[in-house]
Amino acid sequence: MEFEIGTIVEGKVTGVTGFGAFVDLGEGRTGMVHVSEVSRTYVKDIKEFVKEGDTVKAKVISVEGGKISLSMKQLQEDKRPARRDKSERKYVFSGRPENVDWGNKSSDLSFEEMMSKFKSRSEEKISDLKRNVDGKRGTSYRKR
Repeated sequence: MEFEIGTIVEGKVTGVTGFGAFVDLGEGRTGMVHVSEVSRTYVKDIKEFVKEGDTVKAKVISVEGGKISLSMKQLQEDKRPARRDKSERKYVFSGRPENVDWGNKSSDLSFEEMMSKFKSRSEEKISDLKRNVDGKRGTSYRKR
């Protein structure tokens, strides 16, 4: 029997190793299911999924130099939701939100006055922050 890529085969597990499972396909042919092709979920221990003597169905994914690679994972149903195509995404920019306070919109302050007001508020915030941080450092690093 010639094995072609995409063919679904059935065989008996003859050996299980840390990296995969060997499957007897009949007529003296053996295929291997790599640990990454056992299940769609994470496989920590392959022995939780297959044991020697189990009969399994698998899909032929490659045939190179007499080596037959199999996949059990490709026969399992994908339970993940389908991904949306990036072209379906819609980005809407509605401009500046109206419910946000952006400061004095209707004031007649000059640029220098607005800058001075901004600097004084910033300095107040920085000093509050430093006071808060310094207070916490003083109590947590004290040796007793």
